[in-house]
Amino acid sequence: MAAPEPTRKNTVLIVLAASALAGLWLLDFSSIQPNRIVPGISQNLFAAAGTALSVVLSIMLAALVLLGLWSRSRRLVAAVVIATAGLCLLPWLLVSVSLNQLTDDQPSARIGLGAAFWLLLFLLSLMLVECWQRVNLDVHWRLIAMAAVIGSWSWAYSSGQLEALGLLREYHSRSGQFHQALRQHLLLVGGAVGCSLVLGFALAVQILRRPRWQEPVLNVLSFFQTIPSLALFGLLIAPLSYLSNQWPWLQQFGIRGIGWAPAVLALIGYSLLPIVRNTWVALSEVSPGVVDAARGMGMSPAQVFIQVRLPLSLPVLLEGVRITTIQAIGLTAVAALIGAGGLGTFIFQGLGQAANELILLGALPTIGLALLADGFLTAAIQWLRQRHLSTSLTAQATAP
Repeated sequence: MAAPEPTRKNTVLIVLAASALAGLWLLDFSSIQPNRIVPGISQNLFAAAGTALSVVLSIMLAALVLLGLWSRSRRLVAAVVIATAGLCLLPWLLVSVSLNQLTDDQPSARIGLGAAFWLLLFLLSLMLVECWQRVNLDVHWRLIAMAAVIGSWSWAYSSGQLEALGLLREYHSRSGQFHQALRQHLLLVGGAVGCSLVLGFALAVQILRRPRWQEPVLNVLSFFQTIPSLALFGLLIAPLSYLSNQWPWLQQFGIRGIGWAPAVLALIGYSLLPIVRNTWVALSEVSPGVVDAARGMGMSPAQVFIQVRLPLSLPVLLEGVRITTIQAIGLTAVAALIGAGGLGTFIFQGLGQAANELILLGALPTIGLALLADGFLTAAIQWLRQRHLSTSLTAQATAP
């Protein structure tokens, strides 16, 4: 008879769930503004959404605290279900706020999101990730949980009851500008990361062939990382302005002191170090025995590099690309200060106008892009590592 699984406390889950429960009771969940200018009236969840949904969410959070006190694998699976259900419930709390607090004679009224909403969204997401890691659920179950959360938010949005959210009102009034800024943001990130990948890969290969290059190249690239982003953007304005004045035809391509040119150059400068370092480490750590075996099979140096070194180093190389992409997405928002465009435009406009929803219109998509890039590249890295592991095990099993 198998011994029962030992019961352990999950301190992280306990702290997160207790903090979420305290925030639910003590902080404001939403605010009602008559219009964009007049300050709103803040309310806690019980006053804004009603008692029923508030009690249900409180019970769910209390259950997560109890599951953390008596933590087992099966109970953590239940915690995954509860945390997912909590994230699915959040948009319907906003729907309840809209139905309870807004009337037909308030066409310009908008709902602001309070500290309790953001705290619940953040802590429930952390609880979900914590339980995923403890239980080690299959990726299919994780996709089902994500699909459930996305489906719930999409359903609530399609109901039309979230149109009064201040964030959505800002989006609808600037939808054309938003889509243009999003395209600019993606082009800047894609161009900078693409150029950094080409240049960084070439530098890493040269370092691998000429080890004496390692220290000076990495020192120069590390120096770029020490320069604050705004300072680097400012330093590039003068030389690019000089070049565009000396050769006016450069201005036809948008190369001037402000705009996309200094932004891309600065992003490339920040992006090179993680790509060069990870690529060099990945290529240099390929087992010499594997390389010798490939040479013994008659492969040329180019074939050894393309068919052996490069595939084996891809997971670590992609880790550098992941770090670079996430960093570039955030820095591109700052580049709006020098006229490069992108989602940072809304952030700085909102700061100038003291409009929180306008700030969120730029900040939330930037965070979302970073999370999507991180999730996609992390999944690709894990898949490559599992593929290499299965290939290695197959080779060992078939070896004489």
